[in-house]
Amino acid sequence: MKGKLYALTVAALILFVVGPSTASSLDMPLEGITPGRMKQLFEDLAAFTDSAPPSVTRLVFTDTDMQARKHIKQLMTDAGLIIREDAMGNIFGRWQGSDPDAGVVLSGSHSDSIVLGGRYDGTVGVLGAISAIKALREAGFKPVKSIEAIMFSTEEASRFNIPCLGSRGITGHLDPSILDSYKDENGTSFAEAARAVGYAAASAQEFADKTHWKRTGLKIDAFVELHIEQGPHLEAEGFDIGIVEAIAAPSMIRVEFTGKGGHGGGMPMLQRNDPSMAAAELALTIEKAALGTGASETVATVGLWDQSPNIYNAIPRKVQLDIDIRDTVGERRDSVIQTAFDSAAEIAARRKCGFSTKTLFAYPPGTGDERILNAIENASNKLGLSSKRMISRGYHDAGLIAQIAPTAMIFIPCRDGLSHHPDEYASPEQIANGVKILALTLAQLAGSPSSEGKDEL
Repeated sequence: MKGKLYALTVAALILFVVGPSTASSLDMPLEGITPGRMKQLFEDLAAFTDSAPPSVTRLVFTDTDMQARKHIKQLMTDAGLIIREDAMGNIFGRWQGSDPDAGVVLSGSHSDSIVLGGRYDGTVGVLGAISAIKALREAGFKPVKSIEAIMFSTEEASRFNIPCLGSRGITGHLDPSILDSYKDENGTSFAEAARAVGYAAASAQEFADKTHWKRTGLKIDAFVELHIEQGPHLEAEGFDIGIVEAIAAPSMIRVEFTGKGGHGGGMPMLQRNDPSMAAAELALTIEKAALGTGASETVATVGLWDQSPNIYNAIPRKVQLDIDIRDTVGERRDSVIQTAFDSAAEIAARRKCGFSTKTLFAYPPGTGDERILNAIENASNKLGLSSKRMISRGYHDAGLIAQIAPTAMIFIPCRDGLSHHPDEYASPEQIANGVKILALTLAQLAGSPSSEGKDEL
């Protein structure tokens, strides 16, 4: 008798922690989520591009982007969602729950792309959220909490050279001045481009104020972002689903070295103050600092090297380095940044070069919420799909939303881990698996009338 009572107690505790697998949240048909349907959705959206297939080029607020936005809003309407847009161009589609005062369960990603990118980065999360909600509606599910699909604006840095502007605006992690100061190749700022397509605000500050979650009344109970992995691990290890429990935080720093330059043949070696040699030394120092943390999550990339003059027989007068440093632990990443800045000063002094340093951005890491991670795990188990806990090395809007609300991500495999590339690919079957997992996760998080008064998670 004691053993039976103990078993019942343990079962009750498990139910409280991970939630009941009720018919309303896990046992429902999702007949609209088929590989064929997913294939058609992505083909339709990929048609909105400024480059030849299979690549996608869809920069924010261009004519092509505005056509894609219209298409996405039509999909939201077809799914029965109520659409609204904020001042910075984030698009929301709401399925009203039975308790309008409860927090919203939010899901989505972005639809803008890099130049000559692929058709799945971000769009899996946007089309996936709309499809998941539509499937739940068709299955007769009745949410207690409202569920919203979101298309974040300006996630890619491809036009204005700084990423995640839409989610930064929502969360308040935004210096409004960058909406005026960061410009595209034609000298157009975000604020100017947004106004030109109808997103109106009198100033950069007003754009930020009108988008902030406290101003719009957006109360997020949970956020889930479905995305391709953009890495090789799920495919190589044979897993169907990645359950993302941490998102590495990126930063971008700029270091500039200057020297007097000169003729490559005429200037003796001992009389040079060559900024390219200072830059080379710093690049190796940064590599050593990243490796020195002992953590595989710490990575550093000297990705841009702008040298002037840039000719084989002239000693440069100026070298600019743009450096990406990221980690799942903010303090550890910041220690590498500090090493870079301290080393730049020391190298410049020793080599008699001028120098300057600047942090262009340093985003916060995102931590997965255990309640949502458990819900994803429940859904994976229910559908018989293999899953693993993992981190995201790429950054996503979820990393910023995690600063204001419980958040997690769902990854699906992509072929060869390739992303930001015309050959980026996730199969219709893999996408359908991810959307089904998302649908069941949203159902658990939103609750249903049959589970009111219970701990759904």
